[in-house]
Amino acid sequence: MCRHAGFSLTELLLTIALLGIVTGFTVPSLRTLQLDAARNRQVNQFVQAIHLARSEAMKRNATVSLCPSQDAQTCAAPGTDWEGGWIVFANLDRDAPAIRDPDEPVVQAYAPWRGGRLRGNRATLSFRSFGQSGVTATFTLCDSRGSDAARAVIISQTGRPRIALQTATGHALDCA
Repeated sequence: MCRHAGFSLTELLLTIALLGIVTGFTVPSLRTLQLDAARNRQVNQFVQAIHLARSEAMKRNATVSLCPSQDAQTCAAPGTDWEGGWIVFANLDRDAPAIRDPDEPVVQAYAPWRGGRLRGNRATLSFRSFGQSGVTATFTLCDSRGSDAARAVIISQTGRPRIALQTATGHALDCA
């Protein structure tokens, strides 16, 4: 008696169908996971930049500022969105809104976020030597999924950031 090793056509078609069904369920989940990771990376980098500016202001006993920057060296024009990158620098002349002059050292430069938008209600942020920003600010990070997946970084008068999933009134964040 001769036995043949292999699969029948029915077994092969059933395996391919099952593989297609499993792939159909996992691919969207992987895309969501990838988008969440990219958004969380940006949120964490922005919060880290705020903590860095705040601590550098205390360490240097001087004003340290954040501003949007397209070239990692100069502040972009007021009204520019932050997803093009931003810089933390020692604002020696304490100008407001903060503008980096050639003699003011850049503490850290941050790369652009190609996967979404980062908008704030402040053109720049400045932290004084006692750690306060002096103003409240809200920055909203949105990707292609819109308001459902948006995150807000809210900075208090004391300069401490927190992350929010919705507005203070419980509404969805604005990604328009």
